[in-house]
Amino acid sequence: MPPTGQPSFGIATPPQQVSYGDLARVWREADEFPQIGHAWAFDHLLPIGGDQDGPILEGWTLLSALAAQTSRLRLGLLVTSNRIRPPALLAKIAATVDAVSEGRLDFGIGAGSRTDIPWARREYDAYGLPYGSAADAVGGLAEACTVIKRLWAEDQPFDFDGRYVQLKGAFCNPKPVQRPRPPFVMGGQASRTLRVVAEHADVWNFPGDDVDAALARGAVLDRFCAEIGRDPAAITRSLMVRVSYDDPAAALAAIARAARAGFRHLVLSLPAPWPDHVARWVAEEVIDKSV
Repeated sequence: MPPTGQPSFGIATPPQQVSYGDLARVWREADEFPQIGHAWAFDHLLPIGGDQDGPILEGWTLLSALAAQTSRLRLGLLVTSNRIRPPALLAKIAATVDAVSEGRLDFGIGAGSRTDIPWARREYDAYGLPYGSAADAVGGLAEACTVIKRLWAEDQPFDFDGRYVQLKGAFCNPKPVQRPRPPFVMGGQASRTLRVVAEHADVWNFPGDDVDAALARGAVLDRFCAEIGRDPAAITRSLMVRVSYDDPAAALAAIARAARAGFRHLVLSLPAPWPDHVARWVAEEVIDKSV
């Protein structure tokens, strides 16, 4: 993290309606600019914007490939849906990505999209994923976080008999490169989710760019931290900032508002198609002019 008071900046490049070559070009270029500290894709299996039958790349496979294409950027998915993969399998996948990146993974995770959103239900139907209730999704997230941390820490196989997760002889070897583990970057704003965030997150990302709404939900997170005896300042606050290539002033104003409100982890959302040298433009015309 940068010195207190100075945000870290990252970029978000949704892997839909684009090619792998497009993404790799942007991430390789971003890797050359130290102003850009982190880079993010997302975790969906069908497009959530544009042509509903258009191309979209699977997040963790993509992340491993981009980890091998870069050497400096911290990287992750903002955020992984816990509904899509069993948590022990996810722990193994993430440990592998941390190995490929030589310890640069930021582990993004959340409860997954609400099933009452039409495009989310379409995604679950298409891949045979169970719906479950919102309460089940959050309960499963809490158990997943516990299991993943144990898999990354424990030196002997263990059993886990939870309501949502049951494991026999669970074990992860090799462990992640980062010790004690990769940072947990958790997304969500519902109260039930924020209770899990209070216990497990190192970074909390508000899913949107509304500073006032994020502050209101952050106050709820602070209260949950107090209830379990955790210092709320131990959780870095993260916000997405939308970037327009035609109007960088709007992003600069949004960054200033977010920084004044205490957000120290800012993710610049870059719409596709990405212009040539987009990472240089972001570094010089947005980040440099905002610090």
